[in-house]
Amino acid sequence: MANMFALILAIATLITGIIWCVDRFKLAPARRLKQAQATLDTGVPVAGKAVPKKVGQPGWIETCASIFPVLLVVFVVRSFIYEPFQIPSGSMMPTLLVGDFILVEKFAYGIKNPITQATLIPTGHPQRGDVVVFKYPLDPTLDYIKRVIGLPGDRVSYDPLSKTVTVHPGCGNSPTCNSALPVTYSEMAPSDFVQTFDSTGNGESSSGFLEVAPDQSVDDGIRLAQRIETLGDVSHRILTVPGQEDQMNLYYQQRMEWVVPDGEYFMMGDNRDDSADSRYWGFVPERNLVGKATAIWMSFEKQEGKWPTGVRLRRIGGIH
Repeated sequence: MANMFALILAIATLITGIIWCVDRFKLAPARRLKQAQATLDTGVPVAGKAVPKKVGQPGWIETCASIFPVLLVVFVVRSFIYEPFQIPSGSMMPTLLVGDFILVEKFAYGIKNPITQATLIPTGHPQRGDVVVFKYPLDPTLDYIKRVIGLPGDRVSYDPLSKTVTVHPGCGNSPTCNSALPVTYSEMAPSDFVQTFDSTGNGESSSGFLEVAPDQSVDDGIRLAQRIETLGDVSHRILTVPGQEDQMNLYYQQRMEWVVPDGEYFMMGDNRDDSADSRYWGFVPERNLVGKATAIWMSFEKQEGKWPTGVRLRRIGGIH
C-alpha cells in the first residue's frame, strides 16, 4: 500500500509537472501573443471577462498547473526527507503507543528511489538502539517498526526465561570470541500498562492496552512489568508479561542464538512478549530499511482497530 501511494504520487507529480511546463513555456507565450494581437485588432486591452472567451487558459490546465508545486513539495519531502507514519499496534510499547503519529527520517540510511527502494546515495547505517521503519521481509507491502538489536556480523542471543539479550559484536560464528556488548537491565517494576482481552464473538480474543496507574486494577487485565534495557550507550524501557513464556518452537531457525548476516539487521520490539520480530521471522535486509523514527508529532488516545477518544499532547516530542 505504501509503495502504491508513492507510485500514484510520483505519477501525479509527473503528469501535472509536464502540463505545468507545457503551459509555462509554450501555451502561456502563445496566449500572450494572441492577447497582444487582439488588443491591436480592437484597440481595447483584452482583459477581465473577455480573456477566457478569446485567449484565456483552459480550466483543467489551470488546475493542474496550480497543484503541481504542491504535489512536488509533498513528493520531495515525503520521498527523501520525512514521512509520517501511524503506529497501529502495541509491539513497541512503551516507547510508541497505538495512536502515535511519528516522523521518519528518510535520508538517515540513504537517499532511496521512492518506488523501488534502491539506494541512490548512501548516507549512513543503523546503529544499535535505533528505532527503524522497514519493509516486512515476508511481505514488503507492509511497513514494520522495531528497534535495532544486532548489526551485521553480530551474534545475538535471547534468553526466553530471563528475557534478556546478549550481543557479541562482530563475532559471527567464531567460538573463541569473548567480547560482549554491555547490555544491562534494571530491576523489574510494575508498569503503567494493563493488557486486556476481549472476545471477538467467534471464539477468539483480541488484546488491548490500557494506561492505568500501578495502584489501580482492571478486571480481566494483566499488569505488564517494565524495566530499563541499556544496549551499549542507548537506554530505553521494555515491557514484559509476568510469567509468560515465549513460543520457542516458532523461533527463526529453531534457535535462541543468531548470527546476523552481512547487510542485514536483527530487530526486536520493546513490548517483548507482544512483538513478532526477528526472533520469529529472521533478519531485515538493508534494502528494506525505510528510515529512522525521530519524533512523535501527534498522539491520539485509542485502542487498536477503534476510534480515538482523546489527544495525548504530553507524548509529542522525540523518540528514544
